[in-house]
Amino acid sequence: MVCGDETRTNIVKALSLPSEPPTTDSWADKLYTCTYALPSGHLLLSVKETSDPAAARAFFDGLQQQAAGAAPIEGLANLGFPAFQTPTSAVFTKDNFVLTVDAAALPATLGPHDVSRDAFAYQIATAVLACWSE
Repeated sequence: MVCGDETRTNIVKALSLPSEPPTTDSWADKLYTCTYALPSGHLLLSVKETSDPAAARAFFDGLQQQAAGAAPIEGLANLGFPAFQTPTSAVFTKDNFVLTVDAAALPATLGPHDVSRDAFAYQIATAVLACWSE
């Protein structure tokens, strides 16, 4: 899903790119990563698969504790899932998976509307979650 056509299309639209960015993906230790080579830098999306929702929550909690500037995403903005955001990323947990959108390698603002990295990461994360099915 994170390297799929729908996510790629959402990134193209959000940044008004003239064409789809190239991607590379990998799978190791139950972590699937997809890196988008954008004109202004790399965007990294990853999904960690765990054995069950409790393990996903523990993994998520560990990420949140280690992340500099992490703040919970609350209210309607979290779409009903545990979530947090940093100045460069957005992280959500759903079922036995943890989704991370990491925009740290991108400039402070990007796209035609000068969207901040954290807002862009959140936008892409919620777009992935909106079409996420089991």
